[in-house]
Formats: sequence, C-alpha cells, structure tokens
Amino acid sequence: MKTNKKIQIGVMGSASDLGYSEKIALLSEEVGFYVAQRGAVLVFGAEKDGDSLSTSACRGAKKAGGLTVGVTYGKGKDIYDKEIADVVIASGLERGGGREFVLVLSCDGIITIGGGSGTLTEMAIAYQANIPIVALEETGGWSGKLAGAYIDERKRFKVEKAKTPQGAVGLILELIEKQNE
Repeated sequence: MKTNKKIQIGVMGSASDLGYSEKIALLSEEVGFYVAQRGAVLVFGAEKDGDSLSTSACRGAKKAGGLTVGVTYGKGKDIYDKEIADVVIASGLERGGGREFVLVLSCDGIITIGGGSGTLTEMAIAYQANIPIVALEETGGWSGKLAGAYIDERKRFKVEKAKTPQGAVGLILELIEKQNE
C-alpha cells in the first residue's frame, strides 16, 4: 500500500557543553539542510537551556524550508531556539531519563554527529529498535567511535558511516527505503 507519509529523520549530536567546533556545527546545519531538501521531516532533541548540534541541524532544515519536530524533556514547550521548531513535543520525561526513547522511536532513521552520553543512549535505542543509524565520521564523540562498527556482539547491523553531510542523508534514505521494502 502506497502512503504519503513523510520520512522522519532524527539528527542527534553533542550539546554545547561538550564544546564542539564551529566547523562541526556547520556540518550539522548542512545535514539538516539536506534532510529538508530531500523532503524528509527533521526530528531533533529540542534543548531548553542551550544550543546543540541537533539544533544546528534544525536551523539548516529551516533554511531549506523543511518541516521540523523537536522533542523536549520535562513539561512545557519552551525550548532554547523557539524560531526553528514547527512542532514541539513535550515528553514529560527527564533529559537522560526517557526523552531519548520518544525522540528515537519517532524516527525512521537517525544521523549522529559527534555526541556524548545522550547520543550514545540514542544510538543504543535505535540499535535495539532496528532503526538505521548513520554516523558522520570525523566529527568525534560516539559518532567517531562507532562509525562502521557494530554496537554489540549480536551484530544486528552496523552503524554506517558517511564522510559528508550530503552522503549521510543519501545513505540514511537508502537504508530506510531498503528496510521498508
């Protein structure tokens, strides 16, 4: 059965307290731009108190006229960058304690950039749920560590790696399409 449902791609990555570079932030913005350009919905972790690579990706998606959905923690829809999210979902859950499940399970595939413990959690959730993962390599963090690797000995699927933002978006769309066949 053919459906008009839009593909939902999550972009996960470091929060600003990890001190990522402006170059990495621009790569993240580019990822978001290409997600929107390819007609997919960008799903991101909407922070309440600071910037993040997910938020950078959202800004890129908005530059391309894309639809963006932010999943935030706690109550209320007040987020750090109020201008970029078309839809905000208040999970009612804690940051690092449940929001990640709502965020990841709302995606058809995820792209990771850099990343600390939150991104690692999101990658593990995606792996357990058989949601394809593409890591933008050479961005450090857990994306750099897990790009091209299996998350555990079950070897369900590899965290695929991409060198460029455009390559990451193209690859995640291929993986989603293959999974939906």
